[in-house]
Amino acid sequence: MKRTSALIAAALVAAAPMVAVAQDRERPQRPDRREQAEDRPRVSMAQAVQRASAGRAGRFLGASNRGDMIIVRWEYPGGRVADILVDGRTGRVIGER
Repeated sequence: MKRTSALIAAALVAAAPMVAVAQDRERPQRPDRREQAEDRPRVSMAQAVQRASAGRAGRFLGASNRGDMIIVRWEYPGGRVADILVDGRTGRVIGER
C-alpha cells in the first residue's frame, strides 16, 4: 500500500511541470505594452500642426492622421495649397507636396 501511494505521489510530482507548460500554451498571448506604445503616434495632432506651421506664412486648413504620418493641409498667401508631411513618431517635418 505504501509503495502504491509513493508511486502515485511520484507520478503527480513528475506531471506537475507538464501541466504548467500546457496551461501556459493555452493562455492567449497579449501584446507587450511596449509594442503597443510603439504602434501609436507619439506626437499629437496639435503638436504636428504647430511644427508644420513654424516659419510659414499662411493659414491652417486641416490635418489628418495616416498611420505613422500626420498630414497638415496649409494654404500659403496667394492661394497655393500644400500638404505638409509630419512624422507621427518624431514630430519631424518630412516634406511637402
